[in-house]
This record gives sequence, C-alpha cells and structure tokens, in this order.
Amino acid sequence: MSRTAKRFLLGLLTPAAAIANRLNSWHRLWAHARLKAALGSALDPSVVVLGTPELHGSRNIRLGRDLYLYPGLYLETQERGRIGIGDGVVLSRGVHIVSYASVVLEDGVMVGEYTSIRDANHRVAQGRSVRDTGHDAKAIRIGRNAWIGRGSVILRGVTVGEAAVIGANAVVTHDVPAGAVVAGVPARPIERARGG
Repeated sequence: MSRTAKRFLLGLLTPAAAIANRLNSWHRLWAHARLKAALGSALDPSVVVLGTPELHGSRNIRLGRDLYLYPGLYLETQERGRIGIGDGVVLSRGVHIVSYASVVLEDGVMVGEYTSIRDANHRVAQGRSVRDTGHDAKAIRIGRNAWIGRGSVILRGVTVGEAAVIGANAVVTHDVPAGAVVAGVPARPIERARGG
C-alpha cells in the first residue's frame, strides 16, 4: 500500500476509531450490568468489568468493591461451593476459579493471567471413569495483598498467607506462609533479592 493511500485510509478511519474508543465505556457498563443480572445480587458500581465473566453452577459468588475484572474470567460453584472475592482484588485475563467447598480471596489480592484456583480434585476409582467418581474438596484461602503470578495453579486445601508471592507457573499444593515467596512445581520457598 502506498503512503498516500495509507494516509487517506487513516484519515477516514481515525474519526471512527475515536468514536469506538468513546463507546468502550458503554461496553464496560453493559458487561457490568450483565454480570449483575447473572449473579442476581448486588454488584458495587466501583467494580470495573472489562468483559462479562463466564459463570457456571450455582453462582454462589460474592464480589467486593473496587475490583478489576479482565476479560475471559471463569467462575464456577458446584455442590456447596462458594467464591468470595474481597475489596480491591484484580483478576487478570483468563483466570479460572472453581469451588466445590470454598474459595476466598481477601482484600487486595492480585491474580495473574491464566491462573487456575480449584478447591476440588477428582477422585480416582479402579474401573470407573474419573468423570463419574465425584470430587474431594477442601477450602482455599488467599490472604490480603497476596500476589499470584501468571499461569499459577492453586490446589485444594491451600492457604496462601498475607502478602505472599507465588511465582509465575507455580503449582501450589501446600500452605504458603505470610510474606513468603514461592515458585516451581511443586511450589517451594525461594529467597527474596536483598537490597533492592
């Protein structure tokens, strides 16, 4: 494409792009309204919804204030499961949270893209399909201001302490103390950098 043609097309498209950018706030309002309707409960106006989350199961979900919810969020509650999200939480693109017991994210938690938080494992029984064996569930709690790195997996029964850091792509199978930094598969403590 010649520079002249490109300049001409950009001249035509730029005003349309400006209008589309202004309409983006309407898209957020629509996503907020859809989430509120799907939950059938109060959703604080301070919650920023960049794309309507995908909800499944009983929808036993409580959302706090000042949340930032990126597109591609998946929330599922089954059986007696519940999801509780505190104030000021950030759930990045593609986060999956599934609960058969309880998953609680306290105030200020930041969850990186494509993280999976699941409080139940499938049972395994000889001669039976895993799909038909049910689940063993145990509550997950993530403490205030914890930071969960991109692509992490947090499994049943785990408590992540306040201000703990989970490294990207970690698989967390045991409790993480407050202020600890863990990484790896399975996640293990690592030292913080000194002096920085």
